[in-house]
Amino acid sequence: MFNFFKKAVSGIAPKRQKSITKELLEDILLESDVSYDQVEEIIYYMPPGDEVKRADVRRVLLAYFVDVEKERDIDAKPYVDLIFGINGAGKTTTIGKLAYNYRVTGNSVMLAAADTFRAAAIAQLETWAKNIKVQIVATKQGHDPSAVAYDAITSATAKDIDHVIIDTAGRLHTGQNLSKELQKIVRICGKAKSGAPHRKILILDGTQGNSAINQAKSFNEIVSIDALIITKLDGTAKGGALFTIASELKKPIIYVGVGENRADLIKFNKEDFVDSLLDEIFENEG
Repeated sequence: MFNFFKKAVSGIAPKRQKSITKELLEDILLESDVSYDQVEEIIYYMPPGDEVKRADVRRVLLAYFVDVEKERDIDAKPYVDLIFGINGAGKTTTIGKLAYNYRVTGNSVMLAAADTFRAAAIAQLETWAKNIKVQIVATKQGHDPSAVAYDAITSATAKDIDHVIIDTAGRLHTGQNLSKELQKIVRICGKAKSGAPHRKILILDGTQGNSAINQAKSFNEIVSIDALIITKLDGTAKGGALFTIASELKKPIIYVGVGENRADLIKFNKEDFVDSLLDEIFENEG
């Protein structure tokens, strides 16, 4: 499922082994885009001695990931996801993929084109809605995005739709006006339906390293992030950035984007993710 690590590991450890040196583990983690400070911490928590085994590494790496808590108001209908992030992170495409995931599991979906700053964003979301056969609430460029969110939630409630996914304008985490706008959208969602938005999801470009972490910390101060989706991890050796992101932010990663197709949004599983790295390094146990 996760194939981020083949490229990073193959040039350093072409042959899988029962145990490896700590020095080799350090090289592999750095090549996989784990931050230097975190690599040092991982090595610190290894058992004494020069060699480490799969079970030792697995135990430490798994500890960095926050488990997804039971989603509050999981039975709410509609269940409202509010999506945000900076321009270029893959936000609107991710919304289309998330809507597709809901659709293929038998759930009805309504999209809200609350990125009214760019006409192209509205058109892009309308194209997604048409292609995956879901409903959409959209308006013209420049209209109040909070009103779009409100209309989508009330319309979905009236139509007994399972999920609402709200797009928002791409914004820098340092932009005060757009930050206030995002806070307003959160408030208006709560007026449209008590408890909404049920998840506030930040989209992060996984190739951005420390920049992505700084973005997330700032967004969390603005609206209190519930979960993360990490995009653009296909075709790179950047998978190790997820360890650093999870460690720094203490927020659950719920999906990973690994391609442009509508099915290329993979539900994140920490065991599968860690094992995908270890399978490239160690012989199978047992």
